[in-house]
Amino acid sequence: MAVRIIGTGSYLPKKVADNHFLSTIVDTDDEWIQQRIGIKERHLSNGKEGTTYMAAHAAEAALENAGICAEELDMIIVATVSADTYVPSTSCSVQGAIGAIRATCFDLNAACSGFLFSLNTAYAYIEMGMAKTVLVIGAETLSREVDWSDRSSCILFGDGAGAAIVRWEEGEGGLIASVTGSDGSQGDVLTCKGRGIQNPFHNSKRKKDYLKMEGQAVFRFAVTTVPRCVKQILKKTELDVEDIKFFILHQANLRILELIAKRLKVDIDKFPMNLDRYGNTSSASIPILLDELNRNHLLERGDKIIMSGFGGGLTWGAMLLEW
Repeated sequence: MAVRIIGTGSYLPKKVADNHFLSTIVDTDDEWIQQRIGIKERHLSNGKEGTTYMAAHAAEAALENAGICAEELDMIIVATVSADTYVPSTSCSVQGAIGAIRATCFDLNAACSGFLFSLNTAYAYIEMGMAKTVLVIGAETLSREVDWSDRSSCILFGDGAGAAIVRWEEGEGGLIASVTGSDGSQGDVLTCKGRGIQNPFHNSKRKKDYLKMEGQAVFRFAVTTVPRCVKQILKKTELDVEDIKFFILHQANLRILELIAKRLKVDIDKFPMNLDRYGNTSSASIPILLDELNRNHLLERGDKIIMSGFGGGLTWGAMLLEW
């Protein structure tokens, strides 16, 4: 028996904002954005497609992909830093939306590492016998948290949700190894200290209401920490990079991904990317990418993949799975 991912799903808002659109809001242009971070466009909520809405749609897609019904879920965990409300939690709202009447629900905030932290939590509950089938979601409406007058941050982020369902299954594989970490002493390099922003394009006079990031500090943190995490995983499992089919990383910045690949001495082709189309969707980025790989039949039984996230907190983690 093994705890396996049996289904994936995702949802992206219908509205697409390309770099040319952003150039009408702030002093930037398409070439500058693509060269610096690799993003061409991102999806933005229309105001009705909030975090719960997107999370519920991703959940329904994952349930369909897994071939199970919502009533079979024992637990729902939602990773998010941009919940629609403090109370009820996003997970409880998703439960009500999809009819998962048996599920225990809670949210988890680990920023861009949130999906991995939530997936680890799901595995722990299942392995302890406290749940059999768990829905894990990463969902973000970051357009509500961005200062649209700050060109250094507003070009980075997008909205979306991704989901995965894990349960006990016959056979081998599943989670092989995991490492996680946090460093609260560096929390100020990526913050969002206020709430109450209603209009995505409203410029609050209190800049602390919005996402604020020290880009260079986050860059240095990512390109140092992720390779270290991956090497820890490989050493723990006595595997080599050649044994890994894909490195599925948080989609933050093309330069970060390229440098991580270089430091690991791995061909960049092993690092699938979709940040050019979606931007940085925080906790949603890894499950959205995982869903794309799954639905495009790029993952086969027995494939080994490493997922790694890094973000505010600071937090980080990596997981080695056999599909």
